[in-house]
Amino acid sequence: MKQLLDDLIKVMTLERLERDLFRGESRDIGSPQVFGGQVFGQALMAATATVENRAVNSLHAYFLRRGDFNSPIVYEVDRARDGNHFSMRRIVAIQHGAQIFNMSASFQAEESGLDHQFAMPDVPPPEDLPDLISHYRDVLAHLPEGFRRVLGQKRPFEFRPTEAPKILKSEKSEPVRNIWFRAVAALPDDEAMHRCLLAYVSDFNLLDTALLPHGILRTAQNLVMASIDHAMWFHRSVRVDEWLLYSTDSPSASGARGFTRGKVFSKDGRLVASTSQEGLLRVLER
Repeated sequence: MKQLLDDLIKVMTLERLERDLFRGESRDIGSPQVFGGQVFGQALMAATATVENRAVNSLHAYFLRRGDFNSPIVYEVDRARDGNHFSMRRIVAIQHGAQIFNMSASFQAEESGLDHQFAMPDVPPPEDLPDLISHYRDVLAHLPEGFRRVLGQKRPFEFRPTEAPKILKSEKSEPVRNIWFRAVAALPDDEAMHRCLLAYVSDFNLLDTALLPHGILRTAQNLVMASIDHAMWFHRSVRVDEWLLYSTDSPSASGARGFTRGKVFSKDGRLVASTSQEGLLRVLER
């Protein structure tokens, strides 16, 4: 399992081509295109390489085109501003001569100040819950081939949902989900890498929350889903090799788009990050 995590870190480690130009390889996770979280995380890695003594505090990104995991991705960083306390970077991801993704990232020097947060939801601890893959193991044979390939992949993160996911039976429920996750092995004490890996994994299990009140399964053949944008705010230090709770909800869906939000808590209840994402949710006529 550690090899899976080592492979991910290798993917997240970019080649520096010029002062502000980087190249990253892709990892096939079973989907027909590059996983959005990979581009999100790699873009943050590129931006982080151009900033000193400041940690990322927020990201705002748009997914423009599908990425091809058979080809490298080039990341161009624009050093928009370096102020007394904040630095701003703009990042463009390019593949086959076209932009596939762009992002703005803010970095802040360490400061003290007012401190408050929402409380963590009262959910069972991860030690009392089965791994996500155990929920899928007995039903993989009944899923479409594309989903069998995605769900059957071993991952560098383990996920433990607080409630059993709806896999074969369509059922409406409140648009709220809670899932524990952590890296499958220990990582070095590198805050920048932990934040980049958190950006990567934040793209899992987020947009699906918008399907819950409609009783539509992620595996529905007439459903088209794709990320449109993704934003993230980092509030406190984080370690992704320790248990984190991803608490997500979906306030709205309309116009073939679903809007979702997420809060990431450490096991001791600290709110370490928040996310939001809007994605395409198009139900085709059968």
